[in-house]
Amino acid sequence: MSSPSLLPRPRRRRPVPLSPRTVAALLLVSAVGAAAFAWPFFADPGSQVTAHAKDAPWLFAGLLVLLVGVVGATLSEAGLGAKAVAMLGVLAAVGAALRPIGAGTAGIEPMFFLMVLSGRVLGPGFGFTLGAVTMFSSALLTGGVGPWMPFQMLAMGWFAMGAGLLPGAHRLRGRAELALLAGYGFVAAFAYGTIMNLYGWPFIDTLASAIAYDAAAAPAANLTRFLAYCLATSLGWDLGRAVVTVLLTLTLGTPVLKALRRATRRAAFESAVTFTPPER
Repeated sequence: MSSPSLLPRPRRRRPVPLSPRTVAALLLVSAVGAAAFAWPFFADPGSQVTAHAKDAPWLFAGLLVLLVGVVGATLSEAGLGAKAVAMLGVLAAVGAALRPIGAGTAGIEPMFFLMVLSGRVLGPGFGFTLGAVTMFSSALLTGGVGPWMPFQMLAMGWFAMGAGLLPGAHRLRGRAELALLAGYGFVAAFAYGTIMNLYGWPFIDTLASAIAYDAAAAPAANLTRFLAYCLATSLGWDLGRAVVTVLLTLTLGTPVLKALRRATRRAAFESAVTFTPPER
């Protein structure tokens, strides 16, 4: 008989397994979301989208709401059970409570480090759901409801999902893992700010600034305008967000990762919830 210590450890199942239908739903919403963000670089100057440049973000916002709902329904069907929903609610509430701290001043946004660590421990499917739900609940809490909200939900979903896709989820631990997560948080914080700049950029009047979106300009010219817009308007906030995410990850990452992994083990997501009738 083999020694118990020599038996391979079973790989723990994550709260939201990535079934083929889940992957397909995530790819669909990501593809449409990428088009919703990047349309100014690809729209033909004579197209209807360009003619309604001020209305396009509203149209895409409505479409993204429907698509995020489709992803949520698909994830639920794939196995978002009662235990996972409970953990999702707790983490989303904590993230929503962290967002008003600093109110985004100079990039002081501590919720981003929690999204990195949660996505790392709980996986890309859970991370995407958590990021979107956290942004939705925090918008209700802070009164930040508007056409930008679906874009924020999608961008934060990508942010947390990316952490769940990092390598070494079952092997890498200690300082090496913290360094990986801190590096990802630094880069992804800039990526989040850049992506969100794409949402508001077309709203700027061309006559008001040389860095605004110009429907008649070539894609290369608009790309130059957009990069100048990012440098002029959001570099300081993005840098602050990245630095705060790195500092919180390095200082609080170890205890938070341990707490999340302990909660995941005790939740036993692979075990179905059963109810027994009361004894008479």
